[in-house]
Formats: sequence, C-alpha cells, structure tokens
Amino acid sequence: MPSRASSFSPPGRVSQNMKEAIERRKPQGIADHAALAVTTFGVGYLPLAPGTWGSMVGVLIYLGVGWTDSLWDHHFAPGHGLAPVESAAISHAVIVVGFLAFCLAGVRAAGRSTNLLGNTDPPQAVVDEVIGQLIVFLFIPFTFSWQLILAGFLLFRLFDIWKPYPIDYLQGLPAGIGVCADDILAGVYAGVCLAVIYAVTLSL
Repeated sequence: MPSRASSFSPPGRVSQNMKEAIERRKPQGIADHAALAVTTFGVGYLPLAPGTWGSMVGVLIYLGVGWTDSLWDHHFAPGHGLAPVESAAISHAVIVVGFLAFCLAGVRAAGRSTNLLGNTDPPQAVVDEVIGQLIVFLFIPFTFSWQLILAGFLLFRLFDIWKPYPIDYLQGLPAGIGVCADDILAGVYAGVCLAVIYAVTLSL
C-alpha cells in the first residue's frame, strides 16, 4: 500500500483502509513527549474504542469552556465594568483564537506522532476526534442541554465511523492533515445535522 504522501484516492475510486504500519522510533526530548500527550490525550491508550474516548474528551472540553465562559460573563466581566456586548465579544474572540490554535497544534502533533506510534493513522491518536467533536457544537448556540449534547456526540460518532464521501478519501492526505481532516469533515456533517435538530426543537 502506498504511503500517506501518495495514497490520496481520487473520487470514484473505492476507498481502502488508509492505516499503514511504518518504522517506529522512540520519543526523544520534550517535543516528542508533548506531541504524544496532545495526540493521545492519555485516553488513546485505553482499550476497545479510543475514538469514542476521544469524543468524550471533546464533550468535557466543551462543557469546561462553557462553564468558564459563564463565569466570565456573570462574575469577572461585570466586575471589570464591561458591558454585555463587550464581554461577549472578548469571550468569543478568545474561544475562536484558542480553538484555532488547538487545531493547528493538534494537526502538528498528530503528524509528529505518526512515526512515534508506528502508523500513518495510529489508533492511539484521538486529537482528531477531540477536534471533530468540538466542531459539531460550533453549529448551535452553547447549551448545557444533555439531549443536544448527547445528540451531537452520537451524530459525530456515526459520521466518524460511517465516513460518507468524501470523508474516507481525506485519510489519504499526508501526515497530521490526513489524521485530522476526515474527523474535521465528520464534525461538519454532524454539526449540520445537529443544527437542523436544534432548529426543529425551537419550532416545537
């Protein structure tokens, strides 16, 4: 099977399993260990379904960010004399910049970890599921509704496992992009579905 750098499947071709064993090297230095930490979040080594564990981490991060944002809006911002509009603008900017930085760091870490884990798309890598799960919830206003959170979680797992076109083909992209791109698109698909569900619940 060709390597990630040359295995991108063109439309119309039957997609194959893009995972490929490669020469593994031992981690050396802080950069390698940091890459493994970001790529696996620790839960990537758990048995059965590491992708599901990674999605759960994404849900926890989502709830943690929402809780922190609530504290900012109701306690810290008023204490600093910020109007609601100013508070919302600042928190929105911080979240967007933080999420973008996390995505870039995740893609870079995943690319570095492929050699450390000995596979072009190692099963221990769950940062892609974390990113994809967070993308799902970008399509609706923040909520603590367990029904919507559960729906977002299940929808993402569905699209991540099903991989409808062109999700599966994206796994053939090189390095960290190939590890994360399919989950990013799965998050978009799931997010669109969640947005439809949210709109329907508002009309009921």
